[in-house]
Amino acid sequence: MSGLEAVRRRPGMYIGSTGQRGLHHLVQEIVYNSIDEAMAGCCDRVDVTIYKDGRVEVADNGRGIPTDIHPVTSTSALEAVMTMLHAGAKFGGRGYKVSGGLHGVGASVVNALSSWLRVQVKREGKLYSQEYCRGRAQNSVEEVGEAWGTGTITTFLADKEIFGNLNYDFDALAQRFREMCYLTRGLELRFADERSDREIAFYFEGGIASFARYLNKNRAVRHRPIYLSKTVNGTEVEVALQYNDGFTETTLSFANCINTLDGGSHLTGFRTALTRVINDHARKMKLLKEEEANLIGDDTREGLVAIVSVKLAEPQFEGQTKARLGNPEVKNHVESAVVEGLSQYLEEHPPEAKRIIEKCLTSARAREAARKARDLVIRRSSIEAATLPGKLTDCSEKDPSHCELYLVEGESAGGSAKQGRDRRFQAILPLRGKILNVEKAAMDKMLAHEEIRTIITALGAGIDAQMDLSKLRYHQVIIMTDADVDGSHIRTLLLTFFFRHMTQLIENGHLYIAQPPLYRIQRGKEQHWVYSEEEKEELQKKLKGKKLEIQRYKGLGEMSAQQLWDTTMNPATRTILQVKVDDTVKADHIFRTLMGDEVPPRKAFIQAHAKSVRNLDI
Repeated sequence: MSGLEAVRRRPGMYIGSTGQRGLHHLVQEIVYNSIDEAMAGCCDRVDVTIYKDGRVEVADNGRGIPTDIHPVTSTSALEAVMTMLHAGAKFGGRGYKVSGGLHGVGASVVNALSSWLRVQVKREGKLYSQEYCRGRAQNSVEEVGEAWGTGTITTFLADKEIFGNLNYDFDALAQRFREMCYLTRGLELRFADERSDREIAFYFEGGIASFARYLNKNRAVRHRPIYLSKTVNGTEVEVALQYNDGFTETTLSFANCINTLDGGSHLTGFRTALTRVINDHARKMKLLKEEEANLIGDDTREGLVAIVSVKLAEPQFEGQTKARLGNPEVKNHVESAVVEGLSQYLEEHPPEAKRIIEKCLTSARAREAARKARDLVIRRSSIEAATLPGKLTDCSEKDPSHCELYLVEGESAGGSAKQGRDRRFQAILPLRGKILNVEKAAMDKMLAHEEIRTIITALGAGIDAQMDLSKLRYHQVIIMTDADVDGSHIRTLLLTFFFRHMTQLIENGHLYIAQPPLYRIQRGKEQHWVYSEEEKEELQKKLKGKKLEIQRYKGLGEMSAQQLWDTTMNPATRTILQVKVDDTVKADHIFRTLMGDEVPPRKAFIQAHAKSVRNLDI
C-alpha cells in the first residue's frame, strides 16, 4: 500500500485525532485540493454534500486530476495520487505555485482511512472513474462516459472501524468553509447536509476585508476594515484589520488557506509591524510625546480584529496538521508589507489614524493601572492564598498533577464540598454570588474584583501573556454550580473569564465542569441518582410506575456532604466534562453575543434557541 498501512495504524499522526476533529479533517483535506485549484485560478465552484448514510462528496470545476500514466509508478496518475504518499502535484513543487493540504498526502490519507472511496474525473470531454477500499484500488481507472466541462468529484465513506460514529458537525464544517471562501476571493462554495436537510452557500467578493467585518459584527467599530496586499520575494501577503471598542484581540493567521491556530512567523511579522507603525505615527501626530514611553504590543492589539494570510511556494509547517508556520523569511516579508501599507493608510486617513491611536493610548493607560493591580495579585504567595478567611481550603498533596480545585457556587455548597471532599487532593474555593462579566470590563476593573483576584491567586499561574502553566497549583480546575438559571449564569461568567484571560488553561485540558445530579429517585431502600431528563424518563419506564419518591435538586446545598461526594466529587463515580475549544472564531462569537454590550444580537440568540432549552427553572 506504499505507506498507507502506516496511516491506518497511526491516523492521529496525519489527521490529529480519530474523533470528530479528525473526521472533519478528512473532509477539509479533499476540499483543500479544490481550493488549490481555485488559488491557481482554475476553479470557482465547489460543492460539498453529506449524505444520509454518512458518505461525503466534494465536487469542483477545476482541471480534474490527470489520468495519464505516472512516470514513476507506470500506473494512472490518478491511482498514484490516491494510493501513494507524496505523489500529489503539490509535492516537490509540481503543478501548484502555492497549495494547502497535507504536503501532497491529503488525498491518499483520506483514501486510507475510508472504507470506500470513489473518484470521478472530467477531462477532455470524458468521464473517468476509480473505486477504492481502505486505500486499495478495486479496479483500473475506467472511462465511463462523456463529460461536459472539467473537474473532480470525490465521494468517500470514512471507516467506522477507525472513527466509530460518523458524527459530522454541520456548523463546525460550515465555519471552516466560510473561512476558506473569505481567503479565496471569488470562490463559491455550497454545502448541503441531507441528514438534517440544511444547506448554506458562501461567496465573498470582498475577501478577508469582509472576514474582518464579519468578525466585528455586533461590535462598535472605530473605522472601516483596512486592507493591505503586497507580494514580497514571491510571498503573497494579505492583511485586513479593524479596531472595535472592546478589550480583546481576535487575530487569525493563515498560510495557503490553512488556519495556523498556533500562529508562526507570519503572525510575528504582523505584530511587530503593527506596533512599530502605530508608535511612529503616534509620535508624528504628537499624540505620543517625546518623554513618554512607546506603546507595547498589548496596547496596539486591544480591541483589534485582524486576518493575516500568506501564500507561498514552500511552506514549512511545524507538525503534520499545520498548527504553526515555521518559515523564518516570512516574518520579514509580512513585516515589510504591513509597515509600508499601514503607514500609507494612516498618512492618507488622518481621522481614522487618530481614532486608532487614541484607542491604543487608552489601552496603555488602562494597562498601567492593571499592572499595579496585577502585581498586587501575583505577589500573593500560595500560603497567603490558603489562609484567605472563608475562601480557599487547600489539599495536602503538593504535586499539582494530582491536585483538583473545585470552584463552588455559594458558601453553603462550599461547606458541603469541604466536608465531603477527599482532603488529600481536592481543594475547595467557594465563590460569593456572580463574578464580574469580564467581556464588558477593562483589565484594571477586572483585577479590582475580589472573587477574580482570589481565583487568580489560588491558581498561582498568572493571566494573559504573563500566564505560566509551570506554576499552576492544580491541574484539574472544576467549575461546580447549581443546576438552575443562576448556576448556569455563574458558570458562563467563569467560562468567559477563563476563555478571555486564561486560554492556556483550556488549551492544555485543565478546565472541567462538574455534573451534579438533577434528581434522586427512591423506591423503598433502593436509590438512584439521575443526571438528565432523558435518564429520568428511562428509569421511570424501567421501574414501571411503581411507587417512586422523586426529588429534584436545584442547589448543591440541598445535598449532604456524603451525597455530594457520592454523586459529584468521587473520581470513581462522578461525571465531569472537559472544556475544549474546537472553533475559536465560533467561541469568540458566542461569548461576544451572550456577554457583550450589544443587546439586539443577544435577544435574537435567545429567541432562536428558546425551544432547545432544557431544565429551565424560573
